Amino acid sequence: MGVLQAFERRLGGLVEGAFARVFKGDVQPVEIAGALTRESDDRRSVVGAGRVLTSNQYVVELSTHDFERFKEWQAELTDELAAMVREHANEAGYSFVGPVVVTFGTPAGVGQGTFRVRSSVVATEGAPSDPGDGGHPGPRPAPPGALPTRPRLIISVGDEESAYFLTHPVTIVGRAAESDLRLDDPGISRRHAELRWADGRLELSDLDSTNGLTVNGVPASRAELRDGDRIDIASTTLIFRRDED
Repeated sequence: MGVLQAFERRLGGLVEGAFARVFKGDVQPVEIAGALTRESDDRRSVVGAGRVLTSNQYVVELSTHDFERFKEWQAELTDELAAMVREHANEAGYSFVGPVVVTFGTPAGVGQGTFRVRSSVVATEGAPSDPGDGGHPGPRPAPPGALPTRPRLIISVGDEESAYFLTHPVTIVGRAAESDLRLDDPGISRRHAELRWADGRLELSDLDSTNGLTVNGVPASRAELRDGDRIDIASTTLIFRRDED
C-alpha cells in the first residue's frame, strides 16, 4: 500500500467518516498530503556521505474559510500528515535534523478552496534526528580529515526562525518556486541574490533585484560574508553561520 493510500485509510477512521462529508468539494486532506510529499522531494539535498536531508517543518497555508472547516480535527489531521511525511521519507531514504511538524496557517492572499505549502529545515539542539524518521540517522560524525563545517543561513521573519544549509556551490535566493532558497516575501524579487561557496568562502551577489539588499546595514551589490554577517532582503533577515556549532 502506498503512503497516500495508507494516509487515506487512517484518515477515514479518525472521526467515523466525518471528513468525507465535511470536506466534499473543497480542499481535501489527501491533496495536502500529496503536496507535502512533493515539497519534501523538491527540498531534498545531499549533505555528504550519501545522506539526503529534507525539510522537517511544514506550514500549510489555507484560507480562513478552509481553516475553520479543518479546525475541529486540526490536531489529529496535522499528526497524521506529519506521520505521512515520515513514512514518505522512510521510503525515499531521506532524513531529518529534527522532529517533523506540520501546522496550519491563514496568511492573506490564499483563496477559498486553494492552499500553499512552505517548509524549512530546523535543527533541534540535542536531537540529531527525528525519532520517527524510520531509522535514518542524524548527522554523522565527520570522517578523519573532513572539514567539520556546515555553513548555513539562519532565516528570520518576524518571530520565526529556520535554518538553510548551504549544500551546493551556488544557491539562488528569491521568491520564485524554482529558487534554491525560496522566500515568500513580496519585497523580494523572483531571482534576488546569488550565494557562491568555494574554498571556505561565501560570496553574495545581488542579481539586479528591484529592492536591493544590505549587509550589516550597508547597501551592497557584492560582498564576501563572514561568520555572523546579517543580510537584510525586504522584511527577511538572513544570518550567515560558518559552522554547525
